[in-house]
Amino acid sequence: MEILKENNTIKIRGTVVSDVELSHEVFEERYYKFFIETKRLSEMNDVLPVIVSEKLIDINTISQGDIVYIDGQIRSHNFPVKNRKSRLVLSIFAKHINIENYEDDTSLNEVRFQGYICKKPIYRMTPLGREITDVLIAINRAYKKSDYIPCILWGRNAKFCEGLPIGSKVNIVGRMQSRNYSKKISEDETVDMVAYEVSTSIFNLTREEEKEEEFTELETAEV
Repeated sequence: MEILKENNTIKIRGTVVSDVELSHEVFEERYYKFFIETKRLSEMNDVLPVIVSEKLIDINTISQGDIVYIDGQIRSHNFPVKNRKSRLVLSIFAKHINIENYEDDTSLNEVRFQGYICKKPIYRMTPLGREITDVLIAINRAYKKSDYIPCILWGRNAKFCEGLPIGSKVNIVGRMQSRNYSKKISEDETVDMVAYEVSTSIFNLTREEEKEEEFTELETAEV
C-alpha cells in the first residue's frame, strides 16, 4: 500500500435521501446534516450521514434525489444516551462536495486511513462459518483530537488482526457501511438502531520508519 498523504479520507457518491437539517454550530459557523444512499456491489444499499459546513455549499441547493460526490473524512463523536452513557456515532465530514447534474454510478465508496488499534480485536466465526474480527481504530487529527472508527475484517485479514497488540499502527482501505440491528433495553422492549462501520478490503501494518507519532485520547473511546 502506498503511504497516505492524509491519514483519513473518504470518496463517495450517493443519492440524497433526506432533508437538510441544522446539526450544530461552532464559532458562529453552522453545520448541516443529511443522509445519502450509496450502492454496494450486492443488492444492498447503505444510508450514511453527511455533515457539511454552510461555507462549503449553499444548503438550499441540496434536495432529495440529488446525486452528490463528496470528498472528506470519517468523523466520530460520542452521542449521549440514557443512564449517563454514550454511543459512538460516525458521520462523513465533507471537505468538498459537488452536486451531479447527470445520472452517474452511485457505488463509489472508498475509505482510506491510517491509525492505531486502540482496543483488543475481537475474533469470531459467523453462523455461516466465515472468520470475522471487530477492531476499533484511533485516527489522529488536529488539536490533539482523535476519531474512533469501528472496522470489520474478514478471512485472512481477520485472523491476522486478531493477534495484533493495542497500539499497532495500521493502514486500512475499505468502504463505509450502515447496519440495522435491534437492541433489547428491557424484558418487554427493544429499539431499532443503526450502526456505522468500515468493512475492510485491505489491511496491513505500517513500516517501522513510519511510526513517528503516538495515538491520542484512547481512554475516551466509547462504543
